[in-house]
Amino acid sequence: MPTSLPLPVLLVFALLIGLSIGSFINVVVYRVPLGLSVVRPRSFCPACNTELSSFDNAPVLSYLVLRGKCRTCHAPISARYPIVEASTALLFVGAAIEFRHSWSLPAIWIFLAGIFALALIDADHLRLPTRVVWIHLALVTTALVIPAIATNSWHNLFVALCCICFWSGSFLVIHLISPEKLGFGDVRFSIVLALMLGSFGAGTALLGFFLSSLVGLMVSLALIAVGKVARDQPIPFGVYLAAGSALALSLQPLVPSRYHF
Repeated sequence: MPTSLPLPVLLVFALLIGLSIGSFINVVVYRVPLGLSVVRPRSFCPACNTELSSFDNAPVLSYLVLRGKCRTCHAPISARYPIVEASTALLFVGAAIEFRHSWSLPAIWIFLAGIFALALIDADHLRLPTRVVWIHLALVTTALVIPAIATNSWHNLFVALCCICFWSGSFLVIHLISPEKLGFGDVRFSIVLALMLGSFGAGTALLGFFLSSLVGLMVSLALIAVGKVARDQPIPFGVYLAAGSALALSLQPLVPSRYHF
C-alpha cells in the first residue's frame, strides 16, 4: 500500500534493500548459468573458492575496504560486483521517489531487480533462463494481485492481461516467422514486461514495446556501423527489452490519461 513513511526514511530503506538485492543479483547472474544453487554454498571467491565472511560480503563496502582484492588469495575482484549493487540501489531509490504513493512500489522493485538480472545474464550468455523468467513472473504477479485484492480493484490487471496478449502474441509471431531473429526466451520475457507496464495502462505498455524495439534497433545499428558486431551475429535482445521497459516505467507519469484505458 502507499507508504506513510517519511521520504528520507523510505529512501534509506530503499538504498539498503537495493544494495542487498544487488548483491543477490550478482549471485544469480554468476550461478544460474552454471547450474549452481543460489542458496548454497555461501558466496565464495571464484579464484580460490574460499567462502566469504559476512564482513567481506557487505555490498560495495567490502569491495572498497578490500581494495578490490580477495582477502585470502589477493586475486582481483571484478568491479562489476559493486557496480551492480550500487546500480540496483539507485534503481530502488529512484522508484521510491517516483512511486512512493503507489500500491505498486513493491512490485516495481521486484520487477526492476528481475529485469536487471535477466539483462546481465543475456548480455553474458545470450539467453534468458526459463526458471528465472517464470520465478520473476510469479513474484511480480503476486505483488500486483495482493493490492488488487486489498483494494478490490481488478481493472488494471485486466488491462495488463490484454497487453500481455498483444506484446507476447506479437513476439510469438515474429519468433515463428524468424526464430533466428527473436528467440523464444524473449517471448517469455515479454509476458512479465507487459504485465508490469500494462498494470499502469495500455499506453505505458505500448511505450515500452516501442522503446524496447527502438533501443534495440539503434544500438544494433551503431554496433554494426563501428564493426563491433556482424550483421548476422546474435544480439542480447533481452538487454534492450529491459532497458526500454525501465525507461517506459520512468516515463509512465507523462503518458496522457486517455491512453491508460
